[in-house]
Amino acid sequence: MTRRGFLFSSLGAAAQRARPAVPNVLLVLCDDLGYGDVRVYNPSSAIRTPSLNSLAGQGMRFTDAHSPSSVCTPTRYGLLTGRYVWRTQLKNGVLGGYSPALLEPGRDTIASMLKKLGYATGGFGKWHLGLGRSPKVDYSQPFKPTPLEFGFDEFYGIPASLDMPPYVFIDGHKAVEQPTASIGDNGEVKRGPFWRGGPRAPSFQMEDVIPNIARRAIRFIEKAHAPFFAYVPLPAPHTPWVPSKPFQKRSSAGLYGDFVEETDTWIGRMLEALEQTGKARNTLVIVTSDNGAPWEDRDAAEAGGHRANANWRGQKADIFEAGHRIPFLVRWPERVKPNTVSQQTICLTDVFATIAEAAGIRLTDTMGEDSFSIVPALRGERRDVRGHIVHHAANGMFSIRAGPWKLIEGRGSGGFTEPVKLDGPGELYNLQEDPQEKRNRYDSEPRVVVRLKELLDRVRKDSRSRPRAG
Repeated sequence: MTRRGFLFSSLGAAAQRARPAVPNVLLVLCDDLGYGDVRVYNPSSAIRTPSLNSLAGQGMRFTDAHSPSSVCTPTRYGLLTGRYVWRTQLKNGVLGGYSPALLEPGRDTIASMLKKLGYATGGFGKWHLGLGRSPKVDYSQPFKPTPLEFGFDEFYGIPASLDMPPYVFIDGHKAVEQPTASIGDNGEVKRGPFWRGGPRAPSFQMEDVIPNIARRAIRFIEKAHAPFFAYVPLPAPHTPWVPSKPFQKRSSAGLYGDFVEETDTWIGRMLEALEQTGKARNTLVIVTSDNGAPWEDRDAAEAGGHRANANWRGQKADIFEAGHRIPFLVRWPERVKPNTVSQQTICLTDVFATIAEAAGIRLTDTMGEDSFSIVPALRGERRDVRGHIVHHAANGMFSIRAGPWKLIEGRGSGGFTEPVKLDGPGELYNLQEDPQEKRNRYDSEPRVVVRLKELLDRVRKDSRSRPRAG
């Protein structure tokens, strides 16, 4: 090598060493974990969540974080793509275990975006975005697309919710074991252990699902080269509430509380794996939930008065705050100050742009159309990350939040809370003054109503809410 060549080689190596390494990413999405379940959010919680409490102490806790929808499938689409699901063919409800893939061919996900940058990518848990392209997935045959066609090097998990058939594990493009057995419907019992009857793999046991998924995720964390992206959509504490034997009768909130404590424990073990492998220092960790908890008065009565959604109005599936206001915890050593709290209004669609910025990726106009990076908030900046959020209920009802104001396009919950639908044009709440949504100001604030209606119409009409790249 010539002296000049040696000089440039040395300068290149020095520049590489000086450049900050892109972070590993661990993204854990709990299923139906309520704002009030996590003790750091709700000191009165009857459930112990030491892992999540510790994570909050090591990083930042967001108090005004929201899912884009108050049910499963739409939120998962929005999280992975940075795009509201109502821009697709899915206008309400969720997919089932036999549904075809919702993700469009060529649509970037967090995984595909990072894979292009050289990340090792793994998904472990509840997919619930459909599989294959035929009208009904045939689990006796290999099928495509699966998460492997959307950027994941490997995927191990279940097709949909833990209360939806078929009850099988998927590994890559096929079922690990064929669903040749069956399980009866459990819909007549108390709803906590609820599941729908249908085909089941002979060895599939519901109480084994969380441990199996978590162990695969931990194995990936331990073995993956850096940088890596681990997406872990845990199917808990969604029904059926089936804590494994070591966690039964552990909490003061019945089966549900036991299941939450098991979920918290396995999250803690993933965090331990990061520490033990020396990867924690350069790993961005996000733990959140896909929507609020399906929690009613009867559940609270059977759980020692526990309030899974704290004092927010409503429950999962609703357009009200409990339907979509969620816990959101971030740890990013040396970048996010420990034990900090942010009151920034954010949405799970923002995870896409946030991870992109963390990895140094500039989004094009066909990526993350409804995603705003929250990196400024993680740095402690006070400027607003986004100007508004569009919320979506299970039945397709819309609302929009801008500043303290929240406009609901219609009356009723739009979800599980009765009445689901009422006559009337809408509801308007000032969440700063009235966080429990008790005083409808639709008639007394006509100018606010008009402004928010126009904003909601504009967002729905446009193909995006994030400004185009300049």
